Amino acid sequence: TFTPVLVILLIIASFLLGMLLTKVQYLEQNGGSLYQAGAGTQPAAAQQQAGAQAAQPGQKVNVAVGHLPLMGNKDAKVTVVEFADFQCPFCKQWFTEVESTFVNDYVKTGKVKFYFRHYPFLGQESTFAANASECANEQGRFWDFHDYLYQNQGQENSGTFAKDKLEADAATLGLNTAQFNSCLESDKYNSQVSADLADGQKAGVSGTPTVFVDGQPIVGAQPYSAFKAIVDQELAKK
Repeated sequence: TFTPVLVILLIIASFLLGMLLTKVQYLEQNGGSLYQAGAGTQPAAAQQQAGAQAAQPGQKVNVAVGHLPLMGNKDAKVTVVEFADFQCPFCKQWFTEVESTFVNDYVKTGKVKFYFRHYPFLGQESTFAANASECANEQGRFWDFHDYLYQNQGQENSGTFAKDKLEADAATLGLNTAQFNSCLESDKYNSQVSADLADGQKAGVSGTPTVFVDGQPIVGAQPYSAFKAIVDQELAKK
């Protein structure tokens, strides 16, 4: 016979098993490489894209480069634009496994110019982190802050990118903390961050990371070989 306590424990175990199976199915469906914007997992602004057509590999779209500083030579032949969320683990995977090699092979050699745009859909701390990078950009330190956020990423909305933590990050990087803190506390760049998100939606971004190579989307944290093939293809056309 089952005691009431055992019954309760079995119910809890069944619930946890169901959650685990759901997460496994999610990762399998998305190739374990893309955080998708699905109802109930994002703020209302991002849910507006539900009716938009997702970016399709092989189909070019017009993508604006945004306002953040480019990395590389402004006269480079190929333009790469990444839409990402600083809390997204697959964006960190792309940053760790692809971006550094890409920068060495294509950006530093003058072949590609690289732009970053915000797609903060994973919660409030995504917006805080995006705003913080904008505040760092005021002091000419966007890319330094960008790298630091990915290198120190924590669990989503766990407090890692709360405002006080981001202010401590700015101090660690040697930024003017008075200027940075005032900027972050005022949510000064909320409208700019929202504009990036809206542009991503228009371009068909449905998850992060999505990287556009001359307008051709590479969806998810694809391996460097896949990325390299498309970049080389675009360079060959120039």
